[in-house]
Amino acid sequence: MAVRTKWTVEHACGHEVVHDLSDRAADRRAGFARWLGERDCTDCWKAARSNDTASKEEWLAAKRAEEQRAAAEWAAQFDMPPLEGPERALAWGERTRHQLMTAAHTALVIEGTWDDADWAELEEKARTITRAGWWIDQRDSDGTDLPELLDAATEQDRGTENPFH
Repeated sequence: MAVRTKWTVEHACGHEVVHDLSDRAADRRAGFARWLGERDCTDCWKAARSNDTASKEEWLAAKRAEEQRAAAEWAAQFDMPPLEGPERALAWGERTRHQLMTAAHTALVIEGTWDDADWAELEEKARTITRAGWWIDQRDSDGTDLPELLDAATEQDRGTENPFH
């Protein structure tokens, strides 16, 4: 039996919309549909943007500030160490680490087969990577790739000075 491609999503604005998710991998549809449900529908989003007098830069700054707040709260909650690197890279690295770790948790634990012990091991590896640039470099990676990426980064740590700390 094939995984459905049409998903009825109740958006945060209260509208119910049928989305065709056939362009996404079957194992990513449920998570994406859930993500869509946390946001306004396209029409409401566009209406809010057209009525908004704020410039694109102000809108982006507000979005980044919200992402930064969420990343900081997450890092504190899960005891993630502060990142190191150039000042201009720190916030971006924190947001990227949060987004990648969240995507990995969704893919591996919520939608996957990992248990709490598997996830705790991955979190420990993630705590060892404190260079903001490493996280930024991984920004286009899938959450399912994170275990392999962390293994590669921590393997370099064995026997040599780790450039990722």
